[in-house]
Amino acid sequence: MNYRLIIIVMLALMNCTTPKTGNPHVEITTRFGDIEVELYPKQAPLTVAAFLSYIDSGYYDKSSFYRVLVDEDQPSYAPKSELIQGGIWKANPQLLRRIPGIPHETTAQTKLSHTDGTISLARQEPGTAHTEFFICVGDQHGLDFGGENNPDGQGYAAFGKVIKGMDVVNRMYVAPESDGQFTPQIYITRMRKL
Repeated sequence: MNYRLIIIVMLALMNCTTPKTGNPHVEITTRFGDIEVELYPKQAPLTVAAFLSYIDSGYYDKSSFYRVLVDEDQPSYAPKSELIQGGIWKANPQLLRRIPGIPHETTAQTKLSHTDGTISLARQEPGTAHTEFFICVGDQHGLDFGGENNPDGQGYAAFGKVIKGMDVVNRMYVAPESDGQFTPQIYITRMRKL
């Protein structure tokens, strides 16, 4: 058992819980407005702890939302997703390459689902997710465990939900883009625990 990881999880969770739910909240500030996300550490403890540690480390300073998936830009023969994606990929790719992957917490394990406003981790193979995240626009059940949007069937690691600012997410979703990339990027001016 990885006791160091358990201690990090416990410390992260003790420092940022809200009185009503006991769940940590995070605020993402952009030029479009603020997005408040509630995280679910009981369901996805490793994912939430890693995400909070990235915030504490300042990894998201000067990061951005850089990718958008809209229905009409996706091949007609492929499963569709509608989401906005952000992280440090454009701002600090060298750091991104040094961060280890997080053990994959599937939606079958967490009992979460990719519904409207869900925040989840982007990944390649299971266990490769780290700082890059996305927010669902509409219900995206194909991103869940067993869904059709990932060939390995493992889905993505959902770990929270937008509770304020979904109007901000929707405005960002229709911002100018080219081939799935926001033009220009939408900078995250601040990400902080509430």
